[in-house]
Amino acid sequence: MKVYFISGLAADSRVFKNIHLPNGFESIFLEWIPPQKYESLEHYSLRLAEKIDPTEKFILVGLSMGGMIAVEIANHLHPLLTIIISSVPISNHLPFYFRIGRRFYLHHLIPIWLLKNASIAKRLFTTETREDKEILKTIIRESDPGFIRWALFAIMHWNNQTVPVRLIHIHGSRDELLLMRFTKPTHIISKAGHLMVMNRSQEINRIIEELLVEKLNS
Repeated sequence: MKVYFISGLAADSRVFKNIHLPNGFESIFLEWIPPQKYESLEHYSLRLAEKIDPTEKFILVGLSMGGMIAVEIANHLHPLLTIIISSVPISNHLPFYFRIGRRFYLHHLIPIWLLKNASIAKRLFTTETREDKEILKTIIRESDPGFIRWALFAIMHWNNQTVPVRLIHIHGSRDELLLMRFTKPTHIISKAGHLMVMNRSQEINRIIEELLVEKLNS
């Protein structure tokens, strides 16, 4: 069975390097496509979903912004299971500072180079392995500033209130970007941060394996 992965903002398939699927499942990574000017997250998601074969049973896994996109796709294509990691299923679960950002047009005002440099500097204080830190730094450096600016706009203007059926939400209790107190995950990784997909992958793998094996045998 095919499992489609969607990475987070300013990231790519390399962030899933520590995620491993059980036998019987094939990993397919949906790479970003160029956004249209002022394109909504929903419209972008449906264009990205053109890479999915809806005639076969499939599963979606989305990280951070990729989880929001997975939700939009799931509400239209109805996968067997949708798993979001370090994300939120509806726009009301976004922390208040996203609404403040929309009100003051921060996606236009914040220098993207500053965001990228801050993200790179933060790696000095996180618990990823040295190899994973270097991968993350490379991903951030290579990320497209235009895409980041659009993504900030799209997230701040996201307006989804429909939770897909068969949704699994894995969240870290210390997520510093999408605070857990604003959302309602089905699975909580204790003391894990926003990029737990890199440094707490064993626990995430156990949850995913259990869910997928159950679906494969049902």
